[in-house]
Amino acid sequence: MNMVRGKFPELPRRPCTGPAVWRGRDLSASPAWALHLSPARLDELDAALRTVRARGTPLLKVTADHFPLPTLAGELRGAADELENGRGFVLVRGIPVERYSEEAAAVLLWGVGQHLGIPVSQDATGHMLGHLREGPDARAALSPRTEAADALALLCLEATGSRGRTTLASSAAVHNAVLAHRPELLDCLSRTHFLDRRGEQLPGGLPWQAVPLAHRDGDRLSLRYDRGRLESAQRYPEVPRLGSAERELFDLMDETASSPELRLDIDLAPGDLLLLNNHSVLHARAPREDDPDREHSFHLLQLWLTPHQPRSLPPVFWGDEHSRTGGRGGVAPRDVITPHPPTKGKPHVRPLRTPGAIRPVPR
Repeated sequence: MNMVRGKFPELPRRPCTGPAVWRGRDLSASPAWALHLSPARLDELDAALRTVRARGTPLLKVTADHFPLPTLAGELRGAADELENGRGFVLVRGIPVERYSEEAAAVLLWGVGQHLGIPVSQDATGHMLGHLREGPDARAALSPRTEAADALALLCLEATGSRGRTTLASSAAVHNAVLAHRPELLDCLSRTHFLDRRGEQLPGGLPWQAVPLAHRDGDRLSLRYDRGRLESAQRYPEVPRLGSAERELFDLMDETASSPELRLDIDLAPGDLLLLNNHSVLHARAPREDDPDREHSFHLLQLWLTPHQPRSLPPVFWGDEHSRTGGRGGVAPRDVITPHPPTKGKPHVRPLRTPGAIRPVPR
């Protein structure tokens, strides 16, 4: 079967404008993107966790009503608006994760996520909450990318040395840099591209996904970019070969998103909750620079979300992926029961129980 590389509507050749266009150098000294939780907001999180425990509600059945946040919910609505209509990310600081068990922290992230959107599956086994830990590629340089969902929530439980460093870049600012330096390469974003499903397709499905990399609605740019999956799809002989223009575009995007001018480095610490819109923000974990003989720890909890009020996107943007939860994107789960965790290195979560007693400590 020979695949033909088609085209989607072309992107207009004019710069993106608005708050989603930002430079890391300008934001690095600004506290506007960090939300520090007050003692009263932390008390609300404690109370919500106690409510879940009292009801005995299983994790995946917990809704926003089960996790009441009388005043913090309003701040989370503001954060959701910032993700969709502002700079595209918010860093919530000060969650005392040291007070909670791993299971309680998972319920906390799930409950907060319910106020922000609808969780979607992160792998073919249907796992909705992932664990990201230190891996064998910790010292490798990682290409800035987006995840296969509208929004991403990362709660840091452990991070030592440089392991908590995350790099962000504005997708719209990267687009503008490409437009300024190599405008002819923008046409590549409008072509059909093929993403490797990495073995997570449904039975009988194709092992790749054909999608555009970008969509623009006025000044709002939505970017979908994962160079690793784009290049690994080349192992299939039916997938069209990447041309020199595509590779030049990817090189320029990686270089620009990682440049000192555009990138914003955030050192995640335990208790930090990073929220970002995948359409607006590229992200990457910085390679480990510490002494390899030192002991390192790195543990994030991850949610993929569809916002309660998501932006309008053409159906082809997510290809044929769908969610059983009412969200969009993610990885369509198979109708199978898996007694063991997914492949090593994939985000996964073992079955979680409603947390036990939560013992507050003095602040």
